[in-house]
Amino acid sequence: MSRYAMLIDETRCTGCRACQVACKQWNDLPGEQTRNRGTYTNPPALSAKTWSMIEFNEIETGDKVGFYFLKRGCMHCEHPACASVCLVGALHKTPDGPVVYDDSKCIGCRYCMSACPFGIPTFDWDRGLLNNALIRKCEFCVDRVSNGLIPACAKSCPSRVIAFGEREQLIAQAEARIEKNPNKYIKHIYGKDEVGGTSMLYLSSVPFDQLGLPALGTTPVTALSEQVMEYTVPFALAWGATLAGVAAVVRFRNRGKRIVENEKSET
Repeated sequence: MSRYAMLIDETRCTGCRACQVACKQWNDLPGEQTRNRGTYTNPPALSAKTWSMIEFNEIETGDKVGFYFLKRGCMHCEHPACASVCLVGALHKTPDGPVVYDDSKCIGCRYCMSACPFGIPTFDWDRGLLNNALIRKCEFCVDRVSNGLIPACAKSCPSRVIAFGEREQLIAQAEARIEKNPNKYIKHIYGKDEVGGTSMLYLSSVPFDQLGLPALGTTPVTALSEQVMEYTVPFALAWGATLAGVAAVVRFRNRGKRIVENEKSET
């Protein structure tokens, strides 16, 4: 089965945000009103209402200062840390690439938010902690992809920044671009090996950390998170049993006190 990915060439991005608008339209996400010095601006970060966005970065290169853009969204890791820590299986990676979310299973524990090395999953604070609160993130337009369509963001991009296809073919395409234009690109494909690989692959003319992408090793984050969760569940069960035992003892003592008080009152 094909393993899908996106190749995002940030050297082509003009910051038009057509991809951001397309994501909101396809997923029926409301707009967010934000202010910066009295003017309305781009949403400052991903949220339950914004699953994909363009970040603006003012970067100095040599004697010039310019704007560089970064398309932010779920990286759809090959070894997703969010899925590895999910206690109820609300997150999982499909065989063809997307990391999807089942809100009917989610209990709102937010372990996925802590585990993600890219800080992607966001909490729907508007619903509140006790009102079936959920996390939100990009799902790679899995409903489109499963029906032979490309993701809405890739479909809408007028500058051919986003290429969608099989992961290995996109890596080969990225390597060819770097080889053909060595002075244009950083000689690295971000996402090819980071944390074991991701389904979002980036090319850039400036260092990736300056764009806002974290410097990460090649070891999957799941190597640590799975070890932690190996002890988390037994601990949670043991702690739950302990609390249940304490509650039973308290109830037994209270019942004994009531019996004694009733006997005293009868005499």
